[in-house]
Amino acid sequence: MDKIKLIKPYISFREISTEMEEIFDSGQLTKGQHVEKFCQSLKEYTGAKHAFLMTSATTALTMCLKALNIQPGDKVAVSDFSYPASANVIEDLGAIPVFIDVDRDTYNMSVSELVRNISSGIKAVMFVDALGNPSGLNKIKEVCKQHSIPLVEDAACAIGSKIDGEKIGTVSDLTCFSFHPRKLLTTGEGGAILTNNDEYAAWLAIKSNHGASGMKGKGLNFVDYGYNYRMCEMQALLGWKQLAKLDEIVANRNLIAKNYEEMMTKYGFKRQKACENIRHNIQSLVFEVPENINRNELIDFLHTKNIESTIGTYSLSSCTYYKEKYDVVQPNSSALEARTITLPCYENVDYQKVANALIEFTVSDRDLEKL
Repeated sequence: MDKIKLIKPYISFREISTEMEEIFDSGQLTKGQHVEKFCQSLKEYTGAKHAFLMTSATTALTMCLKALNIQPGDKVAVSDFSYPASANVIEDLGAIPVFIDVDRDTYNMSVSELVRNISSGIKAVMFVDALGNPSGLNKIKEVCKQHSIPLVEDAACAIGSKIDGEKIGTVSDLTCFSFHPRKLLTTGEGGAILTNNDEYAAWLAIKSNHGASGMKGKGLNFVDYGYNYRMCEMQALLGWKQLAKLDEIVANRNLIAKNYEEMMTKYGFKRQKACENIRHNIQSLVFEVPENINRNELIDFLHTKNIESTIGTYSLSSCTYYKEKYDVVQPNSSALEARTITLPCYENVDYQKVANALIEFTVSDRDLEKL
């Protein structure tokens, strides 16, 4: 029996074989034409003025906080329902993550909870597009603007999503994408920073390239210390090829998500909500399970059916390290960590088989006989 995987990449070797051979023949494995093509294509696709390709979304987020001059002891508000990298980059700088609880329906940062914490000396806000969903981002942006606080968007999952017709990449002061294998666009590992701010862009251009700014005589002019967080040519080729078909991928995933929802809602499964002004790219298709269902047991049951699934994502304040250090667990994100499940969603996935397995686990034997 073939396994139904959680995700499959939207790229094949056949699509890149010719260009990949050319890269190796040229010997230009970094800082070449494909890096430039992917960077330019990201700017054109999102409408962002500046784009920087990075080794991961984690290094991208680190660079954004450094660009904002976040110092040890500074407080950074962060969405509590996310992968730990969102908080880890704050902690790594010696800053203090202020975990903001999320809306139970959209899974995104609660505006009221941010407002309640904003007067406590917050130096920056990190909004996370939970599982690719940017719902509520504009309201968070308004709060940040009112308080003159910069907004960093952890859009690791959100490439291809839109808010009010605007593609994610230009809404926030700094936006970070991930190109990890579970993302809709993957370069194996990798990420990007997008911004319309010329000052941030000038700083990032130097800092992400060892501190070099142009040439000095026969060599580089190192005007600052810096880092090597650059993406290589092979990765950039992968990203550039997939970006051309991203809108088609998003449309297909939305159709699959709708089909799942039509089958599962009547059994008590509640899909993550996207607001009316949102195009959610469905980076992960996540449902909250019915009240009478043990989510972990459901994941184990699907495994016996050769179907991969996983939790939605994590309550950061509930992670052992952060719980022991800060002792503040946010209730909504904690509940969502315990009760959400991510289902397979990609082109030609057998969603009916997955849904039938969910139904089999959910209803009693007597109810099954009526189906």
